Amino acid sequence: PVSSCRVAEASKLLENIFRSVNIALVNELKLVYGAMDIDIWEVIEAAKTKPFGFMPFYPGPGLGGHCIPIDPFYLTWKAREFGQHTRFIELAGEINTAMPDHVVKVAFEALNGEGKSVKNSRILILGLAYKANVDDDRESPTYKLIEKLEALGAKVEYHDPHVPVIPMTREHAEYAGRKSVTAITQDHDLLVLATGHDEYKSFDFTGFDIPLVDTRNAVAPDKRPSKYFKA
Repeated sequence: PVSSCRVAEASKLLENIFRSVNIALVNELKLVYGAMDIDIWEVIEAAKTKPFGFMPFYPGPGLGGHCIPIDPFYLTWKAREFGQHTRFIELAGEINTAMPDHVVKVAFEALNGEGKSVKNSRILILGLAYKANVDDDRESPTYKLIEKLEALGAKVEYHDPHVPVIPMTREHAEYAGRKSVTAITQDHDLLVLATGHDEYKSFDFTGFDIPLVDTRNAVAPDKRPSKYFKA
């Protein structure tokens, strides 16, 4: 037990802030190392071999869930009452919030390689839940991907065996009722893997002739299509 509710709440904030900041760090390094043609996922696997002093965090298309994207900013708001500024928290939020834009950029590149523009392209996003193997879509970065790609004129559908129908949400009420496609096929111009569900890790994409943008490093090398992009 701790001495007060204040300490308990501060502990929960510390946990979420710790995760947000470290995810932001690997997201930023993903961009930096990517520009250097270094695979951040391989780097993390190598760093994990150190038996102490390192805890692996993984990059992705943005934060999701009810806690990590939101809770740190409770402290940011409260800190201002005491004349304090939470620079780490705010910078981490800025980096993590920008990740969907990076995914869209890679989608541009993948489609450009096919001689296609984003406008009028048919894009299938794999995964609506914010993390693997759950049906929780709260604050999922997939919503931002849909929003940004549709704003560019793309025709976007989604597939998620755990979320067959998009529920009503306050932030994205216009998507309520949309249904997951029933199967992953080549009836699209581009696939974007946004959630690392086991179903996608075991899916064999080798026969696909359309690009796949993988934001989770979820597809094993022996199951990847020839047109494979990491984002």
